[in-house]
Amino acid sequence: MIINQQSLQALFTGFRLVFQQAFEGAPADHEKIAMVVKSTAKLETYPWLGNTTGFREWLGDRVIQNLKLHSFTIKNLSFENTVGVDRDDIEDDAVGAYTPLFAQLGQDAKVHPSLLTYGLLLNGFTGRCYDGQPFFDTDHPVLDEDGSEISVSNFGGGTGTPWFLLDTTRAVKPIIFQERRKYTFVSMDAPTDEAVFSAKQYRYGVDCRANAGYGLWQLAHASKQDLTAETYGAARAAMMGMKGDRGKPLGVRPSLLVVPPSLEKKALEVIKAERDASGATNVYQNSAEVLVSPWLA
Repeated sequence: MIINQQSLQALFTGFRLVFQQAFEGAPADHEKIAMVVKSTAKLETYPWLGNTTGFREWLGDRVIQNLKLHSFTIKNLSFENTVGVDRDDIEDDAVGAYTPLFAQLGQDAKVHPSLLTYGLLLNGFTGRCYDGQPFFDTDHPVLDEDGSEISVSNFGGGTGTPWFLLDTTRAVKPIIFQERRKYTFVSMDAPTDEAVFSAKQYRYGVDCRANAGYGLWQLAHASKQDLTAETYGAARAAMMGMKGDRGKPLGVRPSLLVVPPSLEKKALEVIKAERDASGATNVYQNSAEVLVSPWLA
């Protein structure tokens, strides 16, 4: 291949097409647990986290709900993934060997949000959310009916492999994925580029600006206890009995059981089996979807 502006542009177009096809074909698991927010600034503040609204009978004037402001922010970070193509391979028309590499770039870009969001679940026992407590904690502060502060838990205890029960039926999700700039395929292939001149290497890469953070802890419950019908039932009961400030029922509906691959069998036994180990009817059959995530391995 003769290397000139036209051939390099054609090469870039071909690599970008391979990247885009692989990107579009890869799963977007993060959307199952996270709400996607389009960011327009260096960081985003979520002052409404932790506030609940509710209807009341309209007697007299409207009552404006005074929302407590939180300063929870998610700062966008820059991420990149870059590969190099040797000039000799371009001259020798051997660029076809790079096709799998650019397909992998596309897949890497598509699953990167999953790495961020599912990583937050794993780190939720220490990672802080809007109320200053770990996302999974036994001491989340909530106002009781009389206005006094009480502690509410969304952690079932234990020391084993963690599993997670989520309510993903709402517009607001337990996790937030914040996107400032989409994953973009770019190149450095001009003759004046330093790497081209000094190392005969044409560089192609993907970059983006994004980040992930914690949403509403009330919509997530974690446990490190053995995953059984009893511990699963306890987690469901805790979530469905969740109340907000002033004793308002939140109407939480656990809908997604998220487990690492090592707990797949137990999760399916709890959720999918028609009968339990003793032969009795499995009362929790199909009470939630099971999501086995490799990002929790």
